Amino acid sequence: MRSLRLFLITAMFAGLFLNSCVPAKEFQALQDKNVKCEEERERFSIENEALGISVKEYESKYKVLKAEYDQLVADSLSRSVEMNRLKDDNERLSSRYAELQDLQKNIMTGSQKETRRVLSQLQETQAELQVKEDALKELERQLNVRRKSLEEMQTYLNQVKGDLDERNARILEMEQILARKDSAVMALRRTVADALFGFEGKGLSVQLKNGKVYVSLDEQLMFKSGSHTVDANGVRALKQLVTVLEQSPDINIMVEGHTDELPFPQRGELLDNWDLSVKRATSIVRILLDGSKIDPARVTASGRSQYHPVDIQKTAEARQKNRRTEIILTPKLDELFEILESN
Repeated sequence: MRSLRLFLITAMFAGLFLNSCVPAKEFQALQDKNVKCEEERERFSIENEALGISVKEYESKYKVLKAEYDQLVADSLSRSVEMNRLKDDNERLSSRYAELQDLQKNIMTGSQKETRRVLSQLQETQAELQVKEDALKELERQLNVRRKSLEEMQTYLNQVKGDLDERNARILEMEQILARKDSAVMALRRTVADALFGFEGKGLSVQLKNGKVYVSLDEQLMFKSGSHTVDANGVRALKQLVTVLEQSPDINIMVEGHTDELPFPQRGELLDNWDLSVKRATSIVRILLDGSKIDPARVTASGRSQYHPVDIQKTAEARQKNRRTEIILTPKLDELFEILESN
């Protein structure tokens, strides 16, 4: 939307410049804003790619952490099994110890030798029981440490997953907006081509480039050599295009005038190729707006002189291609701008 506003404001000031002698530096400032808008669109595309890379990094990190988490869970299960085994051994030894105590009572009246043997077994059993109890306590301590580590790991995993889901949602939303924009551009290209069918191949072409629809008008269709007055055939073509533009209020319209590199002799109000290219653009803008429902705020007129040729060869055919006027139709990207600004 900003791009459209800048584009249309540039067109309005361009017209004022040509008709009210506004200083050239104001017109140049408008052109600079238009260039900045294109740079922002490129920056948004780069940011979208960077977000995609960041999501892949988060996904990779999540997989590594998930594998560690699964390993900790497996270790905990193994140690739980070991702890249960130690508990069973502890119960068995406790039972054996009780049996030995009972046996000691029964043989207290027996021989001294048997008494010493029983006492020795009892001491050994007590020592073994103490070792098992110590091992059980150590295992319980380790399990507690593992459990705390698992809880911390789960919390971190949840945080990473939340960040990943949020980024994926943003990227999905941006991709959906761009897909809708691309679909709208394709539909617009078909509609424009249908409306101008009788003129294609007769000095007019409709192309899809860089997400925009380009309606290229050759000089032979629109103007006489060195003139900025639109011919009758050119007016008819533009009027057929007006109907499509009126039905597409969300489309920004930029009209660019282009010349070849041959010096333009000063003639009346026209000083050079810059003047001629701008005058031709504003002449077409006036025809598009005359009696139509197109909001002038959607329209920008600009002249690019000879500095953006489609054919750099120094031949008559190349110069004829370069002497053209382009009507560039671009969908508004307000939704995408709002997403980027909100983040």
